[in-house]
Amino acid sequence: MDTSPSAPEAVKPKVGISRCLLGENVRYDGGHKLDHFLRDVLGRYVDFVPVCPEVECGLSVPREAMRLVGEPEAPRLVTIKSGQDITPRLSAWADERVARLAGAGLCGFVFKYGSPSSGMSRVKVYPEAGGAPVLKGRGLFAARLMDSQPLLPVEDEGRLNDPALRENFIERIFVMHRWRQLVAQGFSLGRLVEFHTRHKLLVMAHSVVHYRSLGKLVAQGGALPLAGLEAAYLAGLMEALRLEATVKKQSNVLSHVMGYFKRSLSADEKQELLEVLDAYARELVPLIVPLTLLNHYVRKFDAAYLAGQWYLKPHPAELKLRNHV
Repeated sequence: MDTSPSAPEAVKPKVGISRCLLGENVRYDGGHKLDHFLRDVLGRYVDFVPVCPEVECGLSVPREAMRLVGEPEAPRLVTIKSGQDITPRLSAWADERVARLAGAGLCGFVFKYGSPSSGMSRVKVYPEAGGAPVLKGRGLFAARLMDSQPLLPVEDEGRLNDPALRENFIERIFVMHRWRQLVAQGFSLGRLVEFHTRHKLLVMAHSVVHYRSLGKLVAQGGALPLAGLEAAYLAGLMEALRLEATVKKQSNVLSHVMGYFKRSLSADEKQELLEVLDAYARELVPLIVPLTLLNHYVRKFDAAYLAGQWYLKPHPAELKLRNHV
């Protein structure tokens, strides 16, 4: 089986998503919030697991609108007009649903921004005594899922309009997918060494500190219990990938990759590559430009180590995520 970064995925990552974002008419007003990128573009490369807390806990469509009330740390879900407390009903459903999702092998989740059930952050919470809301809440279902799977990549569709956040989130989805495949094959130190080796440059683009600490962890892996090694590595990996891969960090990795060709490139090729890297560093061109040239040299000079690096092709090129960062 072809396991190179350019190989097609035989099994797609599973990604949870709020059902309204797929165009399903499940909102309180009978409508939806279709996101065309998520359904029509990303949906070609992942298997969505749709979730709608309100409908799945038995509420009707349409239904009375609801909001969070009380303390942001532990709010209640209350209907706006009649004041009915839906918290016990939705919470009981959420506990059961989150437990089932724990075994579903999710690689990410896209929540609905601002939803009192499915918002991941900055959800309005209204004081019990009335007055202006504070943007400090989390939807009841979203909070339970995030607390249950703290390493799971999550975003809401509003934040995904930011190209950098979109690229970061989808990159983490595919890393988590590869990690789950590793675990499914049977976690071992040998498989971890291979996984870590192929993700080195990707981690470096987010954090040199984590790059070094994960390398040290793997080097000492033979002295650690496998379960502890597995948990510690995944925690460090996902912590690293949540950090922004800035232009400065990316430029450092690109220069590092260029170093592999210092004895292969002609003077003209070296000058051209330096000019392209400089243009990226000055934000005159997107990341895809230097990467395209480097991938060309990987093929031209048959650089086997670099050909196996997920950094060069971390997600399907058709998503065009690095065309905008």
